[in-house]
Amino acid sequence: MEVQETRVQTDRVLTIPNILSMARLVGVPLFLWLILRPEFGGPQSDGWALLVLAFSGVSDYLDGKLARRWNQISSLGRLLDPAADRLYILSTLVGLTWREILPIWLTAVLLARELVLLVMVGILRRHGYPPPQVNFLGKAATFNLMYAFPLLLLSDGTGWLPSLAAIFGWAFAGWGTTLYWWAGVLYVVQVRRLVRADAMAD
Repeated sequence: MEVQETRVQTDRVLTIPNILSMARLVGVPLFLWLILRPEFGGPQSDGWALLVLAFSGVSDYLDGKLARRWNQISSLGRLLDPAADRLYILSTLVGLTWREILPIWLTAVLLARELVLLVMVGILRRHGYPPPQVNFLGKAATFNLMYAFPLLLLSDGTGWLPSLAAIFGWAFAGWGTTLYWWAGVLYVVQVRRLVRADAMAD
């Protein structure tokens, strides 16, 4: 009976953690629209964009914590959570690079890591393995970047507050980028071991 209950919980779709992850996904195009409004002649909406990012950060923390506490870890949640993380990072990179807040080279470095991970997922699928689970290092990298991006958005101005935001924003961006690539290298090592084990089994 206990095993059956665990299976039911795992297969559920409409759980609080999943709803939070879905809300984060809905917030991705909203955030991108808010951050790019000034580029298309609209009013500046950075404050609202920061609120959307703040909601994303809080919900990212809550969905995992609630899923574990309420035994609502699901297969859908394992897909939605990293998908929302990557889409927020991608949309923020597009928005901040378009507004010339982020340099092209940093965007290229972060996107290159995503490309490497995409190749690894393709290799895993070819060998019949699911995508790699998000590890602690990858989550730490995402948290650092999610702190960095709103601070860098806040730094787009003059005065002591934008200057202070720039200092902390670039610090988080540096740590986040380093951890992001470190987690990516660990994924590559994991994939290599799995593929090598398959080759030895054959």
